[in-house]
Amino acid sequence: MGEVLARDCPSREILNHVCSRWGVLVLVVLLDGMHRFSELRRKIGGVSEKMLSQTLQSLEQDGFVDRKALPVVPPHVEYNLTPMGKEVALQVDGLTTWIEQNLPRILQARELREAEPRQSSAASSSAV
Repeated sequence: MGEVLARDCPSREILNHVCSRWGVLVLVVLLDGMHRFSELRRKIGGVSEKMLSQTLQSLEQDGFVDRKALPVVPPHVEYNLTPMGKEVALQVDGLTTWIEQNLPRILQARELREAEPRQSSAASSSAV
């Protein structure tokens, strides 16, 4: 069993793979089924080829994504969630759904915080 709060716990690295911006989005997209690399890149706006490749490699290494290279020209690679990948993807999908449903509230809270006058750094550091 992992100790995520412990400095050297390997669960932190896995948490980083799953909860990174691109990790979350890859997992959510793959919940819909198999996708090719180019399809993933099109669906996930703003991700570079390099970041998508690194994210897929990390998730594959952790056992969440299955990569299948087909022997055709041009190369054809398919990505699917493993059973364990589906489990974790459902968890992050719940979080992304909650964020999307509550986005107006979150943005409103952000606006209210930004409109508040800033306390001096000495006052805020004493609260910590």
